[in-house]
Amino acid sequence: MMAKHTCEECGYSTSATGHFRRHMRKHTGEKSCEECGYKSDKRAYMSRHMKTHTGVKPYMCEKCGYRTADSSNLARHMKNHAGEKPYLCGECGYRTPRRSALSRHMRKHTGEKPYKCDQCAFSAAEKKVVDNHFMAKHTDDKPYMCGECGYRTADRSNLSRHMRKHTGEKPYKCNQCDYSAAQKVDLNQHVMAKHDGEKPYMCGECGYRTTCKSALSVHMRQHTGEKPYKCDQCDYSAAQRFHLDRHVAKHNIVGYTGN
Repeated sequence: MMAKHTCEECGYSTSATGHFRRHMRKHTGEKSCEECGYKSDKRAYMSRHMKTHTGVKPYMCEKCGYRTADSSNLARHMKNHAGEKPYLCGECGYRTPRRSALSRHMRKHTGEKPYKCDQCAFSAAEKKVVDNHFMAKHTDDKPYMCGECGYRTADRSNLSRHMRKHTGEKPYKCNQCDYSAAQKVDLNQHVMAKHDGEKPYMCGECGYRTTCKSALSVHMRQHTGEKPYKCDQCDYSAAQRFHLDRHVAKHNIVGYTGN
């Protein structure tokens, strides 16, 4: 595919208008974060970004006490309390009030990846994943940084999820017991394991059982030795994503040279 946008500042080129606009903000951004160098020409974006450093979370759910720095995050969270979620994933127990959300979710299980990167062969089930990939692999821009361990990411939502490892925040509550989780997928697996009883997925090597097909896939790597998560700064690889995240954070430590 021929590139139709070329940056006169540095020679970067792309055929995607949205990617080109994001790239140009590196050169033209009027506002700069003094903490990490993040730039944006939009005041609202900068305001949201700064809250990742200050820790201010003014938006609170009155039903469960969940707090967030972004009003849109609270709006999404409130749907957890909104009542009926008729659309159910038969693979992992995920529920949603929207058919379109279930369709997107099912791509995790079917492997369908309709969104393609215009710079390489990468593809994904969701557009935002391709956007995050582009920022992480084809630009040097990783503006969101964890002040606790130095972890950096091109995606604000990734940083929010990562920060729960340090804060202990567990916004997802089980409505049948006092269990809570940092991630929705963990809550879904808890409900199936503790309140539904069925564990249909079994490992043929050791007899391990689980409620979730994806959990079995992760478990099987213990037997196969597969390590699909690769560090883009050295030759380290890992079987699970959180192990890679923990390793990548070490690269931000002054003097670190090994795995």
